[in-house]
Amino acid sequence: MNALVTLSASYGAGGGLIGPALAKRLAVPFVDRAIPLGVAEDLDVALDDAVAHDMRLASSFLERLLRSFAAADPGGPVPLPTEQLTPDEFRRAAEAVITRQAATGAGVILGRAGAILLRDDPRVLRVRLDGPADRRARQAMRYSGLDAATAERALAKADRTHVTYVKHFYAADIHDPRLYHLMLDTTAVSIDACVELLALAASSHAELATD
Repeated sequence: MNALVTLSASYGAGGGLIGPALAKRLAVPFVDRAIPLGVAEDLDVALDDAVAHDMRLASSFLERLLRSFAAADPGGPVPLPTEQLTPDEFRRAAEAVITRQAATGAGVILGRAGAILLRDDPRVLRVRLDGPADRRARQAMRYSGLDAATAERALAKADRTHVTYVKHFYAADIHDPRLYHLMLDTTAVSIDACVELLALAASSHAELATD
């Protein structure tokens, strides 16, 4: 049976571990790092440039966007170097990769606001992976070998970035429970248990979607 799942994962929630493990458990494709490849194919840019832009989108554009929100004119333009993809070009290309995968009826899609983009598709199980910030930071230290200060800085920056990306492009709140069928604290349950819970939920959802 095909299953189609979107995972929205906060920093340190283990999305990069749960996503591929869940896809393997369900025997469906995993879509995460494939998105920059799709961007490269759609926009005819080098893969390395697309991946680099993905990082810049998180760290440069959205950091400047956050500053613009605090300015007197929050609707003002945010200038980008001409050699970069524009944020809207990147968003549209990433959306095209997500919708192409969704059209197959099978896959685990991590990030890129997939839950919002596909929220009207009844086949999609939409999941949020989260947890208390302090526990997510400790989990990031455990999984990535980071020291405490680095993990805390990365978490704060990633959380701001994710919130702003969704707010700016989709006028939505990434924490809104109405966006998701399931919200799971992955700091309170082991990765293996999370995968099993989500596999069961995805199978059940797929069955109900076909009724």
